[in-house]
Amino acid sequence: MAIAEEIKKPHVAFLPSPGMGHITPLFEFAKRLVINHNFHVSFFVITTNASTAQNELFRPDNLPSDFHVIEIPPVENMSSFFTDDMRVLTQLAIIVRESLKHLPSLLMTHRPKALIIDLFCTDAFEICEKLEIPVYSFFTASTILMMFSLYLPTLDREVEGEFVDLPEPIQTPGCNPICPHDVLDQVKDRKNEEYKWYLLHVSRLPLAAGIFVNSWDDLEPVSLKALKENLFFQNIPVPPIHAIGPLIKQDEVITEKGAEILAWLDNQPPDSVLFVVFGSGGTLTSEQLTELAWGLEISQQRFILVARMPSDASASAAFFNVGSDENDPLLYLPEGFVKKTEGRGLVVPSWAPQVAILNHPSTGAFLSHCGWNSTLESIAHGVPMIAWPLYAEQRMNATILAEEVGVAMKFPVVPCEELISQKEIEKVVRIVMEGEKGKAMRRRGKELKESAKIALSKGGSSYESLCSVVQFWKSQ
Repeated sequence: MAIAEEIKKPHVAFLPSPGMGHITPLFEFAKRLVINHNFHVSFFVITTNASTAQNELFRPDNLPSDFHVIEIPPVENMSSFFTDDMRVLTQLAIIVRESLKHLPSLLMTHRPKALIIDLFCTDAFEICEKLEIPVYSFFTASTILMMFSLYLPTLDREVEGEFVDLPEPIQTPGCNPICPHDVLDQVKDRKNEEYKWYLLHVSRLPLAAGIFVNSWDDLEPVSLKALKENLFFQNIPVPPIHAIGPLIKQDEVITEKGAEILAWLDNQPPDSVLFVVFGSGGTLTSEQLTELAWGLEISQQRFILVARMPSDASASAAFFNVGSDENDPLLYLPEGFVKKTEGRGLVVPSWAPQVAILNHPSTGAFLSHCGWNSTLESIAHGVPMIAWPLYAEQRMNATILAEEVGVAMKFPVVPCEELISQKEIEKVVRIVMEGEKGKAMRRRGKELKESAKIALSKGGSSYESLCSVVQFWKSQ
């Protein structure tokens, strides 16, 4: 297409930080603007330490026309910035900081009407202020986490010591109290650089021209209402909030391996299969993986287990190399497990087509790490969850899903902090797959599935929320 023709279309740009959990929702948002609203999109991609999955996502045949990927050159000698004990968020923040040194020249070449960033790209506020380009934030996690994050600078000023040591639940304005134990990992050690980076980024949220949230009115009604009406948030003041979710992966490339998984599902009864996967970056310890395997075996339920090499060092060990972990599960799953569960269970190394599996009528439940993208995919397909949070804000999500939304069941102990025994796994799996509680969760899941469809349809709350911003951009 000629440049002159492109310029006639409204042009916005996107900038996600590394990690598929950040990239995927911004990618889906950008595609929606191109396909449904006739926009031209520049999608800036940080290429430093890019994962195999990231490179696969941006293949040219995976992109609509008018969707232009602009690669930010990799940072040289990136490893010199890191130390052996540096946590994932600190690494991510430094990668973004160094990569965005290229952003001013790229924005001057591909000048958009607006730039949409995620939480960890807030250095763009200062850059875009000089270029007079408005910046919008897309908060890719739950609304309740965003409310806690907006409240964090106040907590930081008012509370001494560690938040996890507080004797009472944390009362974020307008929310149900949050158990200190459930707060996200990044704020559990205020002396660590990770906390300082998180506090820096969330303290800049009020600078946005608007904040998009990947949610909708029926899923988080109390939080969305409080953001708009509670005096605390009015006094910050919080920019206009646009609930436009659920923005989830609409389609995915089905490989030959993926087709075999779906063919296996075709031969299972409706709602009979438990899908077990821990997101794009999650890993279990060797001991916990063994307990999980035998728990699935003694439960006598059908299952698909996406197996990943265990790590005793970190629950997020696969964050920067998702999609490249080709391995043989027989080398680390307990001896005899695959043979014992043959026919009833399917073990898949590293990766599976998650959206297609959740959308399959044979899938009855999802044992999930409760990352927000996986949560929305599960809800949008009406599938209840067994909550197995690993890191970041996943414990907060698990509590909300179990206690407020009614689509998940938690374990009595906290994964990652205590070993979950095979007997406990068997018990919870049976309750969700066969019990009355599981049936109630399945009914609630189907209600929210319909609600999500309505929200995204013409006249629905999410559709109209996005349209109001689209019309504003088109009028500029």
